[in-house]
Amino acid sequence: MFEWLAENWWALWLTVFLVFAVVEMLTLDLFFIMLGGGALAGLVAAFAGADFWLQIVVFSVVSLLMIGFVRPVALKHLRSSPSDQRSNVERLIGEAALVIEPVSASGGLVKIGGDIWSARSEAGLLTAGQHAVVRAIDGATAVVVPEPGQQPASSE
Repeated sequence: MFEWLAENWWALWLTVFLVFAVVEMLTLDLFFIMLGGGALAGLVAAFAGADFWLQIVVFSVVSLLMIGFVRPVALKHLRSSPSDQRSNVERLIGEAALVIEPVSASGGLVKIGGDIWSARSEAGLLTAGQHAVVRAIDGATAVVVPEPGQQPASSE
């Protein structure tokens, strides 16, 4: 077995790549896939006929370069998603809300896109029927402010 492996280092590099790919699927932090890229470079070096020590150097250099240069750029692009790709409660920020029950700094109810949310106001009392805008989501509570051009009914 070891004799075959010594003649076919590409199999080791392919196995290492697959292991890194599986670990990356479990962690999703773009670290192990960079090591997998280094393993693929080692695989290419093995197919090119390089000695094993040179394959290890190629693996190390490519892995470090990918971790140092490719990973930060990839993470930056993943974290800066456009507003139309926001998910869950992030997409509610900036949405219009209709006040169902008066909303004060301590509580109230608003309707956002067909759903009823508990809410609190950052800008005084909002009366029933008044239109508001979602400023933030705090747990299961929408933090709302009056629509631009509208003033709160009164302050507490």
